[in-house]
Amino acid sequence: MESKFSKGTDTEHSVKLESHLISAEWRTNTAYTGYSAAFEVRTSLVGNGAAVKLTGKSESGKKLGKIRGEIRNNIFLGEFDIPERLETGDHVFFEVKLSKNGLDGTSNRIIVRPGPQVSNMSWSADQARRGDRLTLSADVDRVENGTEATVVIYEYDHDSAHDKIAELPTEIRDGRMEVVWEYEYHEDTDELPTQEELEEYGSSYNPPEYFFTIKIGELEFGTDQESGLLTFKDFLVIELVDSRGNVVGNQDYEVTLPDGSTREGTLDDQGRARLEDIPPGRCRVTYPGRVPEHEEEQTLPDDIDREGAAAEELTDEEREAEQVLLDEPAEEDSDDDRAA
Repeated sequence: MESKFSKGTDTEHSVKLESHLISAEWRTNTAYTGYSAAFEVRTSLVGNGAAVKLTGKSESGKKLGKIRGEIRNNIFLGEFDIPERLETGDHVFFEVKLSKNGLDGTSNRIIVRPGPQVSNMSWSADQARRGDRLTLSADVDRVENGTEATVVIYEYDHDSAHDKIAELPTEIRDGRMEVVWEYEYHEDTDELPTQEELEEYGSSYNPPEYFFTIKIGELEFGTDQESGLLTFKDFLVIELVDSRGNVVGNQDYEVTLPDGSTREGTLDDQGRARLEDIPPGRCRVTYPGRVPEHEEEQTLPDDIDREGAAAEELTDEEREAEQVLLDEPAEEDSDDDRAA
């Protein structure tokens, strides 16, 4: 609208701005029966708190209900429940009214489809090791053969701040969804807090765990971890050498794992051991029957060192006098000496 001014530039003007309904649209391409379909209404210059009323309908004459609300920052978001009674192939739309602003309009139309039913979501194993290939599967009913879907893998967080790890495109075939994922852990396991560190804050160690969801259109199934949790299991290689680089074999060891548990064993002839299926994180290795290396080195040389230290404390004159006594032959005692 073009604004017209009839007063001077130093005079207060009163200008009336017109409100507009910019758009009324569904935020999805399909209305699945038994689920909700999100919508969005956008306006211009209607003011915060402007009353808005929406009426949902289908082309066959069935009603979705009414929704009332208020415009905030020129936008209004919400959802209509799509009834099970709607027939496949029908189309739904909604009408918008902002009575006080004198605005009304009608949304676009989207097709009605039966709501998918997803069940038996599962991993092919409950533990994952680096490089493992896992099959993620689920039964999916009430969808057409070849329907596109997306599998989303999350790292589970007890505070529900789940991190998205991967998205895998797939299709529904014969009521079944299957996709293969190769597990890799790309973070630094040294950064995982141990049980000992967490106890200070009243928490407990928890290894990385994962769940997956299935997205069909705007619907996402499995957000409550229906797939179950996949647990990351790591391995540890121990190798013991002394300060000279010599292998120390057949030595008993004890490993304190990140979760606070321990494992014991004996190194092989090459001073090595490999521990499988342990919780990832920092480990502490001790050798209960082994004398610390610095003590082993001191046992024999210690006496030699002490003799050397004593020799270094003699003065030059004392060393010369000591050498003279060692070099001169012993004299026989005189009669006077014997008498004395």
